[in-house]
Amino acid sequence: MSSCGSAALAPGRLTMQDFLRQEASVEPDPVPSAAPTKQTQIIAIYGKGGSGKSFALANLSYMMAQTGKRVLLIGCDPKSDTTSLLFGGRATPTIIETSSKKKLAGEEVKIGDVCFKRDGVFAMELGGPEVGRGCGGRGIIHGFELLEKLGFHEWGFDYVLLDFLGDVVCGGFGLPIARDMCQKVIVVGSNDLQSLYVANNVCSAVEYFRKLGGNVGVAGILINKDDGTGEAQAFAEAVGIPVLAAIPAHEDIRRKSANYEIIGRPGGDWGPLFEHLANNVAEAPPVRPTPLTQDGLLSLFSGESVGRGVVLEPASAADMCGGTIVEKQSLEVVYETV
Repeated sequence: MSSCGSAALAPGRLTMQDFLRQEASVEPDPVPSAAPTKQTQIIAIYGKGGSGKSFALANLSYMMAQTGKRVLLIGCDPKSDTTSLLFGGRATPTIIETSSKKKLAGEEVKIGDVCFKRDGVFAMELGGPEVGRGCGGRGIIHGFELLEKLGFHEWGFDYVLLDFLGDVVCGGFGLPIARDMCQKVIVVGSNDLQSLYVANNVCSAVEYFRKLGGNVGVAGILINKDDGTGEAQAFAEAVGIPVLAAIPAHEDIRRKSANYEIIGRPGGDWGPLFEHLANNVAEAPPVRPTPLTQDGLLSLFSGESVGRGVVLEPASAADMCGGTIVEKQSLEVVYETV
């Protein structure tokens, strides 16, 4: 009697090994190059902590709203600082914190408890646990579960911008990519190795889930604090993604950002820059990146910057003990056979 597995292999007379090799050799479908077809564009923005994501997103969302778009900005960083610039430095109640308090009081969370608005921009923070008291990734998952209960999929926005910390690689922070919750990803980086390392990791995650059947692509990179040295531009060319905009390392921008001042205003000094960014974010199609190896990433920088040429010298057991090792005879137990 034939089993189901052998029957499936019989027509081509393939061994299971050959069958698996053929299946593994099939490339996934290409990332769609057309504009997203869903009414709401959900865009996940990733970057290293301190790369300026929150600053860029506050100004980007503000500019989008001033051009008549309905925009929801969701902070997905446990620091809960995504919306602070938007609200002039004021901290907003987070979804996780509010949910805990409401649960203890036997009450339900309502939109007005966690979502706030300014000049047409709607914004909220998922939040996270206190240091040492929980998992940030699990907090992200819990936050999105609550958003779904609040009607996330029925909300009528043109754009939903998700601000994610790219340094953290656990499952919760990869949720939009792993579950196809967004149509495209944007990475934020500067001309430094650490921020581009994070950007490259995000591209690797996108490629990994593409091979598993995912549909998310990378729409491009936003270069922040651009000092003109060109490493971020070279990274974009190497992995095959466009540069959406380059925000210069300018003292006026630094000072106004430190004072929680919105600079992405139509007619302002930096208005054209954020109008350009808003157009590119809206129109850039998701593409499939080609992540770099560690050596490929290092090659974007000069040897003086990254210390290339260093030889890995293996350590010895004597090195580990701080001197000469005294050889000890092993105590081998020999059992006599009867």
